[in-house]
Amino acid sequence: MSATDRRACQAGAAKPRPGIGSLVGAHLLAAAVLVHAQAAPKRPAQATPSIDALPKPLTQPVPDLEALARGYAATTESHTGFPGLQRRPGLIIFISLTVPRPTLERLLDQAARAGASVVLRGFADGSLRQTVAQLQALIGTRAIAVQVDPPAFDRFGITRVPSFVLLRDGTRPQPCAAGSCAPPEDYLQVSGDVSVDYALAHMQRAAPGFRAETDLFLARLRP
Repeated sequence: MSATDRRACQAGAAKPRPGIGSLVGAHLLAAAVLVHAQAAPKRPAQATPSIDALPKPLTQPVPDLEALARGYAATTESHTGFPGLQRRPGLIIFISLTVPRPTLERLLDQAARAGASVVLRGFADGSLRQTVAQLQALIGTRAIAVQVDPPAFDRFGITRVPSFVLLRDGTRPQPCAAGSCAPPEDYLQVSGDVSVDYALAHMQRAAPGFRAETDLFLARLRP
């Protein structure tokens, strides 16, 4: 795609879609973090009652939800890190929890249907626990995971949210200041207060060479 096409793609999508509220800001965790309580060790049965054999209060500390969640987050942080060849087209939606709730719910719903990745820059008020709680309320029963990946924002130069990045099939990473990036000719990026299908349709008009990739995700979004 030529530089002229890329500028047209980025500039055009910044126009807000009529009827959609304005945005306040731009694999985190799955919809829930499961905490398995530790069972008390069983004592062997005795022939005669013994005061020593009576149940005693558990003294194990309560599991630290935030520590467990951090461990889970560490396993998902590389999802948008391009460890190797991008073997199929990819769609990444960059959001922030400061975006109005109706907009977030719409984007998460469309992301689940399209099979897109959803990425946050950081935790709500610096708290992973609070972030998990907010995401659980937003995600509901949708089959989607959200991840926190600050370097992903740097890889694509994301400064506004929502932003949408479409990766071409067969994209190979290359070294960059953020570690590993997609070559500029292998992805499209648009930003604005728009729906996922609107962003994809704009990409398709501005960069016809990405038609196969845009068609794939648009087909998933059709009723």
